[in-house]
Amino acid sequence: MSIKIRKQDALNYHTQGQPGKIEVVPTKMLSTQLDLALAYSPGVAEPCKEIAANKDDVYKYTSKGNLVAVISNGTAVLGLGNIGPEASKPVMEGKAVLFKKYAGIDSFDIEIDEEDPDAFIKIVKALEPTFGGVNLEDIKAPECFKIETELREKMHIPIMHDDQHGTAIISSAALLNALEIVGKKISEIVLVVNGAGAAAVSCSKLYLALGLKKENLIMCDSKGVITKIREGLDTSKKEFATDRKLTTLQEAIKGADVFVGLSIADILKPEDVLAMAKDPIVFALANPNPEIDYALAKKTRPDLIMGTGRSDHPNQVNNVLGFPYIFRGALDVRATEINEAMKLAAVRALAELAKEPVPDIVFQAYGIDRIQFGREYLIPKPLDPRLITTVSPAVAKAAMDSGIARNPITDWGHYHQILLKRVGIDQKLTSRIIDLAKKKPKTIVFAEADHIKILKAAQVLQDEKIAHPILLGSRKEIERLTTEFGLDLSDCKIIDPREEQERTDKYALAYHQKRQRKGITINDAIRVMRDRNAFGAMMVEFGEADALVSGLTKDYPKTILPSLQIIGMAEGVNRVAGMYIIMNKKGTFFFADCTVNVDPTAHDLVEIIGLAARGVKFFDIEPRVAMLSYSNFGSSKGPVPEKTREAVRLAKIKYPDLTLDGDIQANVAFDTDLQKENYPFSALAKEGANTLIFPNLAAGNIAYKLLMEIGGAEAIGPVLLGMKKPVHILQLGSSIRDIINMAAIAVVDAQLHEKNEHL
Repeated sequence: MSIKIRKQDALNYHTQGQPGKIEVVPTKMLSTQLDLALAYSPGVAEPCKEIAANKDDVYKYTSKGNLVAVISNGTAVLGLGNIGPEASKPVMEGKAVLFKKYAGIDSFDIEIDEEDPDAFIKIVKALEPTFGGVNLEDIKAPECFKIETELREKMHIPIMHDDQHGTAIISSAALLNALEIVGKKISEIVLVVNGAGAAAVSCSKLYLALGLKKENLIMCDSKGVITKIREGLDTSKKEFATDRKLTTLQEAIKGADVFVGLSIADILKPEDVLAMAKDPIVFALANPNPEIDYALAKKTRPDLIMGTGRSDHPNQVNNVLGFPYIFRGALDVRATEINEAMKLAAVRALAELAKEPVPDIVFQAYGIDRIQFGREYLIPKPLDPRLITTVSPAVAKAAMDSGIARNPITDWGHYHQILLKRVGIDQKLTSRIIDLAKKKPKTIVFAEADHIKILKAAQVLQDEKIAHPILLGSRKEIERLTTEFGLDLSDCKIIDPREEQERTDKYALAYHQKRQRKGITINDAIRVMRDRNAFGAMMVEFGEADALVSGLTKDYPKTILPSLQIIGMAEGVNRVAGMYIIMNKKGTFFFADCTVNVDPTAHDLVEIIGLAARGVKFFDIEPRVAMLSYSNFGSSKGPVPEKTREAVRLAKIKYPDLTLDGDIQANVAFDTDLQKENYPFSALAKEGANTLIFPNLAAGNIAYKLLMEIGGAEAIGPVLLGMKKPVHILQLGSSIRDIINMAAIAVVDAQLHEKNEHL
């Protein structure tokens, strides 16, 4: 997908509102005089004294451990050249934004008006007390080599010149996967690098570390092939000079397996590509225009695998796949440097991630419906949310194994959750449910298995051993989709009801016996069993599956009705209810009933309160229930406040140990200070609510959908409460991740039913 950038749009973006792209935001309350006194004088003296006594305490009392300097002198800004430090500032601010967005790392951009490498080194070295790491950016070669090398020797925090190593790491991952696809070994290929700057040198070194033989590496610069007989070579070029009797790029490219371009546009011609070996690999990384046009190259060699630096072509070699997560892992273990082992760990983590099933959120972000490992998908997409939990742990572990980690990680599961929180989503609850599901997977029948989202979710559930999916649907269509999208569902059982006459007859007879006094004839029952929701519910009823998951393509009422008729409600339950799990930066909350009961009475609400409280406890959280209204403890009159007050009165009698109050407005339910001041008698005044009961379906449905769309919240559900056996209904159009989460909940619900408990 190509994005056209207009000059005025770019200028407006940087000037609108507050100029620039970053600002400093306090992380502590500054509301009172006491807050200010603690933040500055005299309270600040206490952490100062602690750090003076032990310098490592700077990581405990300040932001140093999550702070990276993005430093440049503007001598080699991508595509612009030596434009100076002031002109480079928008780029450095942009780098700081990427650190924050992708890895939760705070950054200051520092532009230094100094081109002398020794002076530059002295300035940066003096900044070490402030920062946990340094990202060097847009510094010209060969000075950049000296600067990075000496700073790594003199400083004891992670240092990386991203122009060198970022491209090297990302292209190395792409290279490993491309070679795997064409069946070639890196130790046997001939690789031509066109360009001899910082990125080219670093790429070449990393390719050699991965197994490329030095005699098979040919580097070219603007004068042609860098050979040992050429005079006037600087130190970095001498390292890669070849013995081969070659002069031009055209001579070097003949028979080569791989071309890596880090040079200028259009230098590679179609005849050069034709001269390459079978299944050639071309990474034309010049920006904004590659060494050869993508369409021209593909037309010239249909067997070509190609990558560029552009987002509008497949296999974009984008540094954002690397630097945020590499620094994240390095900072989190307080590595003293970023060494070769850490870079190689990042390479292998990226290469392996590209082979995993792609989450639905990536399809949505890029507006495409198919991404799978192959010639046009060698490395992950930049918006893949799994990057932080894949690359950062790999880098951190490599630092620990290298003996340069001063703060080793001991609980990797906890670290996984911390990483997710860094980018704003608390996955602790869902991770716990998935972990529980994995301990004893159950069979889940999917009634809409001829939908690609269900099949992709089933792939993950099968591979991760979360559940044993049963795929209910047209066998022909399921097999067609698995082939088209490259899925391997060989361990999943496929059931096509049209092939199951004996089973259908058995189910129809059972349905008729359940519903014969509701006007259902045997012919009606046979017709009902053609509905896969009814067929799937019967599988659960007969114990042929542990749980049913459906609802992706049908409205909620149509999906739930067969299960209510066939499976029914749990003993002692008079109605079912739907509950959403809402997660955002403030925590995890539970909303009921948003899906089933249109206008419940006070007695109905008591039932819903009980079901919701049991459901929240299922997730190992103590419920604090607010019965919502537009009134606060009788402040307004009307049918809704009266109904909700009566529901609270009855519920307190029925559930005396439950933390519960209302009628109460939604904002007041969370605001403990406001409750303590105005309603100190409230049972929610101490900790606030985490479970919200809505007075009717309209209020609940509107609330959760608004939060999802404009409130930045993530919703899981609706979780169906009160069924005799596990049935869970997806929201219409759920994502693959939603389906996986719901299936995990269904597995754990089935585990509970095995113990004669239920949601």
